[in-house]
Amino acid sequence: MKIVRSIHELRDQLRGQNRTAFVPTMGNLHEGHFSLMRLASQHGDPVVASIFVNRLQFGPNEDFDKYPRTLQHDIEKLQEENVYVLFAPTERDLYPQPQEYRVDPPQDLGGILEGEFRPGFFQGVCTVVMKLMSCVQPRVAVFGKKDYQQLMIVRQMCNQFALPTEVVAAETVRDTDGLALSSRNRFLSAAERAEAPMLARTLNRVRGAVLAGNRDLASIEKEALDSLVQRGWKPDYVVVRRRSNLLLPDLAGTDVPLVVLAAARLGTTRLIDNLEI
Repeated sequence: MKIVRSIHELRDQLRGQNRTAFVPTMGNLHEGHFSLMRLASQHGDPVVASIFVNRLQFGPNEDFDKYPRTLQHDIEKLQEENVYVLFAPTERDLYPQPQEYRVDPPQDLGGILEGEFRPGFFQGVCTVVMKLMSCVQPRVAVFGKKDYQQLMIVRQMCNQFALPTEVVAAETVRDTDGLALSSRNRFLSAAERAEAPMLARTLNRVRGAVLAGNRDLASIEKEALDSLVQRGWKPDYVVVRRRSNLLLPDLAGTDVPLVVLAAARLGTTRLIDNLEI
């Protein structure tokens, strides 16, 4: 595996490649990330991974400075995967000038759910993904379904800008107790880690109620929120939305694909998860 820092080095390594598969990450890699690498290798060759903690997507009171940075460990683990190039730029490498040009997603998708509770988040995500796509120029890019709204926004961004990149969705990887793998899980105390799978169980209860024919979504969502609050969580949302656009579903006499999404804070750690219905 070749490790490069600069955009110039990256382009030198990838010159002539037209089937590149790309997996962008912020590092602190776990099995969920490695599953993305393996899926990427099924869709293209060579596989390029990136590690970059993107300041643009962190709010002023968020955890940019304490976000786990484990580059040497990540490199060692990536050596075991089918990764040809690791692009690990510094901020100066990726943003040699202040990034004054930004990519803003539409408010009806980027301003709801995560966009409501993390203002500017998706602008930061879209801007860095657009820049990374420009650097790597992949045929395929793999994103995880765990960040469901992010996946949708990136996919639509690529479509609207006519980028020659197919966005492939990877299923969420979970621990044996159902907790979705996340780099932020390491911030959980032992007691919080034992409680954390309750978020996935709550989503499963919502999913079960909808599949059983309950169409009173407001009551289902309120019950889910209340149950988390009673257990000491601080939920931002538990909602059932259309998979196609994350808008409120009209279930009267219709059969549309749905997804239940949640974000909640346990102690000081904010967890997100979702389940397709």
